[in-house]
Amino acid sequence: MLVDGVIGYNKTHTGSKINQAACDLAKEVADEGGCLIAGGISQTPTYLSGKGKEAVQAEFRKQIQIFVANNVDFLLAEYYEHVEEVEWAIEVLKETGKPVAANMCIGPEGDMHGVSAGECAVRMAKAGADIVGINCHFDPFVCLEGMKKMKAALDKADLHPYLMVQPLAYMTPDAGKQGFIDLPEFPFALEPRVCSRWEIMKFAREAYEIGIRYIGGCCGFEPYHIRAISEELSKERGGFMPEGCQKHDMWGQGLRLHTKPWVRARARREYWENMKPASGRPFCPSCSKPDNWGVTAGDDMLKQKTEATTDEEIKQLAAK
Repeated sequence: MLVDGVIGYNKTHTGSKINQAACDLAKEVADEGGCLIAGGISQTPTYLSGKGKEAVQAEFRKQIQIFVANNVDFLLAEYYEHVEEVEWAIEVLKETGKPVAANMCIGPEGDMHGVSAGECAVRMAKAGADIVGINCHFDPFVCLEGMKKMKAALDKADLHPYLMVQPLAYMTPDAGKQGFIDLPEFPFALEPRVCSRWEIMKFAREAYEIGIRYIGGCCGFEPYHIRAISEELSKERGGFMPEGCQKHDMWGQGLRLHTKPWVRARARREYWENMKPASGRPFCPSCSKPDNWGVTAGDDMLKQKTEATTDEEIKQLAAK
């Protein structure tokens, strides 16, 4: 279970109250299945606004107070576009004595300031992260390309943290360096890009073969996606099968009872593994042209605001 740090500005609820409520909920659910609980912090507007290491780390220390008070099992620094900021986060998390996982929302090209994916992994490990990897911004297979570069660099540096990957459930072959947030469909029209459960099973197998042992998902993942990971790796996990799989496997054996013979013919793994889903939307392109603004930490447009963007400001942004 993951309790995530608060990013942004909120006038009504404090971050500590939100995180305490999240800890309470996570504990309740985790106790049902014997799960571990992670307290998570993410990239900050403070960093993007260029306020410096001291201010950023002070924010991290404030965020993790509730996690430490609730004695979470481990701490997670995730969703960082800049390796410098995640290094600062890892330093703070290591002060607690808890195990620390760290991942970045980058692809094979590396972070937003031009640091390679491999160097990002090495720097996270040297900062003290026990688990290193990638989350969000890119689809499962783009993330795995980034993970291969991370693993190669870690091996070369003789560093051996555990590896983790938590990709999007949206296909992003057309995304630029900053990932899906540059796609014109972001955030309200991404559904046509959702991965099938069989694509997620393929991802899980490839991730395991690379050597990744912390395998999960980020934006767009649904329960059936997590079930797909669990079923694909059931043997590696000691033969455990999710409850739903004990009656019906992922490959459609229930279709053997269908009234239509052509549907019954689909009750086999090879059919679904080779499926190339159509969108059903005539004249729609297969890929989009990302915005690729290239705006990152240090740009005036990223300085933190406490008020909502005005209509006039929206017009100015749209004009760009």
